Amino acid sequence: MAPTPLGRFPRTRMRRNRRTDWWRRLVAENRLSPDDLIWPFFVVDGEGVAQPVASMPGVERLSIDRAVAAVREARDLGVPAVALFPSIDQALKTPDGREAANPDNLTCRAIRAIKDAVPDIGVIVDAALDPYTSHGQDGIVEKGQILNDPTVDMLCRQSLVQAGAGADVIAPSDMMDGRIAAIRDALDADGFAGCGIMAYAAKYASAFYGPFRDAVGSAKNLGAADKRTYQMNPANSDEALHEVALDLAEGADMVMVKPGMPYLDVVQRVSQEFGVPTFAYQVSGEYAMLQAAIANGWLDGEKVVVESLLAFKRAGAAGVLTYYARDVAAKLNG
Repeated sequence: MAPTPLGRFPRTRMRRNRRTDWWRRLVAENRLSPDDLIWPFFVVDGEGVAQPVASMPGVERLSIDRAVAAVREARDLGVPAVALFPSIDQALKTPDGREAANPDNLTCRAIRAIKDAVPDIGVIVDAALDPYTSHGQDGIVEKGQILNDPTVDMLCRQSLVQAGAGADVIAPSDMMDGRIAAIRDALDADGFAGCGIMAYAAKYASAFYGPFRDAVGSAKNLGAADKRTYQMNPANSDEALHEVALDLAEGADMVMVKPGMPYLDVVQRVSQEFGVPTFAYQVSGEYAMLQAAIANGWLDGEKVVVESLLAFKRAGAAGVLTYYARDVAAKLNG
């Protein structure tokens, strides 16, 4: 039987609720605020450095001093957390990514500087080896195979030095099996029970990551290789629910879907199925596409960016990692 209609034209006029600005605001189902935004940024060695990322117009790799100033600005705009990604010297990259476990590496130095200067902003850092490996993979490679368990051991070491530097949240983005439980156990055993885990629980082997790999300097290392043996098949969404369930059972506090807009259906399924804080990453390829269209005058930048972020909220995301975080926070505050 068809449902009884709630009302019929002309008695019911849906446009009444859209007639004025105050009315539209009153009945809005979803809202975007600075509290919903996490700002991802890139750090490099040096002082006073701001290197433009060619494939991400408007994004720069910042030296630690510049990054501290930028994070302070984000905090002042109401952005609650930032996500830090390193672009290290190629000479420090090795097949096993051992620099990831160096307590004085670029990431750890940046964490300490930020937490010293801006202690009231959350600092999220990846647990992943691709910025540190000479081959650009997220894991340790042997005879062409990505080794799961040795990689997890290195990720635990990496997580411990990051937590020791003051990171608030570790975000494992590698997609190795069992890494959430191993990292949780390592953090708890070393006195970091308060350090959170935001699992990249449904991270897809996507073509939308290219500009990010340029930014962290792993694109040339990876070359023509791919990550399909550990990142998810873009064809699958049931599998994403399985991955999320495993990460939550292993101790994840929050979960993430990556990329974002091409996977809004997955964001919605995860949010509805588990009822846990679910985040989406508006990745570098999404950003680059929008920036290109905006630069050519094909899209209204101010409007389309906010609309794209509202889509994540509508799908059920608790928040969004976006390179637009500071700009959007400034607009929302203004």
